[in-house]
Formats: sequence, structure tokens, C-alpha cells
Amino acid sequence: MAASFTRTLRHSLIQPPLHAAKLPPTYLHPLRAPLSTITHTTDPEPQPQDYHPTTSNPPPSKLHQVPPPQQPHPSPSTPQPNLPTNLTPTQSLLSQSTQPPTPLPPASTPALLPLLAAQPPYYITAHIHTRPYLLTTGDTLRLPFRMPNVQLGTILRLNRASMLGSRDYTLRGSGEKGYVDERFFVCRARVVGVETEPLRVVEKTKRRNRKVKRVKSKMRFTVLRVLEVGVRVPGVGEEEEVGGEGEGGEVE
Repeated sequence: MAASFTRTLRHSLIQPPLHAAKLPPTYLHPLRAPLSTITHTTDPEPQPQDYHPTTSNPPPSKLHQVPPPQQPHPSPSTPQPNLPTNLTPTQSLLSQSTQPPTPLPPASTPALLPLLAAQPPYYITAHIHTRPYLLTTGDTLRLPFRMPNVQLGTILRLNRASMLGSRDYTLRGSGEKGYVDERFFVCRARVVGVETEPLRVVEKTKRRNRKVKRVKSKMRFTVLRVLEVGVRVPGVGEEEEVGGEGEGGEVE
């Protein structure tokens, strides 16, 4: 009996119990962090009021102090301009540089016409029925309408212009309508033909209506060719106007 007890004790020491053999290995067990009731903070610990660092370096505020820049004093030999009390030197220089040029009085216009007349070729902004056209000698102008009572070859004088100029000089109109005095320039154009656009058919209809109205349009335009653009100086070389092949006239 003692031998059987010894054999049973030996088997129990060698072989592990049945419930321990069924457990998974320890490396497969889930990791669990231990719970703790101690709180941790990242704020630095407050230092006492009588704390002084034992360093020989001065505080940072004294290391980064830069003396203010010294403004140069004007020398007594440099004259200072007389500036208003309410303006700075920069504002006064800007006001002087951006000041627009002073226009010449109207009385000096005839005196300056010889300078404009001595510098051809010229350009002109002529107005026909209040519409402006920038023209020069040799240009072909197609009007957006058919001019009545004119024939092929008729020479017309354009007597309404708001600007007359050359490469360096420009004469602008003045007065209520802003036109240049017609005594200071001459602009003639010849009627060279009448152009016709292609026939257009426009369909017009209304809502909830099956009827369709077709409108035909075929407009005609008068074509002019500029013969002369010149400057006239009052009292110097004035010539009589010539009508040309057809009956001449003025266009406003």
C-alpha cells in the first residue's frame, strides 16, 4: 500500500493537473495595465518667491536690449524747404509730383495752331449724328446706316470734331458740347458706294401660339473715304471750299 501511495504521488508531481493543461500559454493572455489612483501633471512645480538662480549670467532681458537708432541731425548748411505745418515731407513731394499740368487758356489756342500745323499727318475724332469716328487721311468709313440725299461721288465736309491732333500735339474741344471750332480744321470725305448686307430671316413667335412670323431684313450702309484732314490757321492761307464732282455739303 505504501508503494501505491508513492507511485500516485510521483505521477501527480510529474504530470500537471487536467485543468492547468487546458489553459492557453501565457504569451496569449491579454495585457492589462494596472489601475492607479495617482494623478500626474505636466505643469512645472511652483517655485518659492525667495528663489534666486545661482548663475553669474545676467537676466535675458538685459542681454537683448538694443539702443534706439539715433536720427541724424540736419546740418546747418543744408537748407530746409518751407513746408506747411499739416504736411509731412513725403506728402508734400507726392503732391508736387502728381500735380496735373496746367491747361493753356483758350486765348492762346490760335497762337499754338502753327505748331500743330507744322507736324503732319493728323488724326481727327469726327462726329456724325453724335457718333464718334477716329479718322485719318485715306481711311474708309462704313456708316451703320444709309445716308439720305447723297449720290455716288458726293464730297462731304465733316464739321463736327471733338479732337484734332498729331504726334506731339492735341487740340481738344471745349464748350457745351465739347466740339472743336470748325474754323481750325478741315475734314472732307467722298461717298464711294452703298453696301448691302445678306438677307436675314428672323422668326418670331409667342407663347401658347402656333403661329410663326418671319421677318426679312436687308440693311444698306453708306461707305465714305476720307480725302483730307488738315489744320487751318485763321488768317493764313484760307481757301474756298470746293464741292467736287457731286454736290458738296456739310454733315453734322
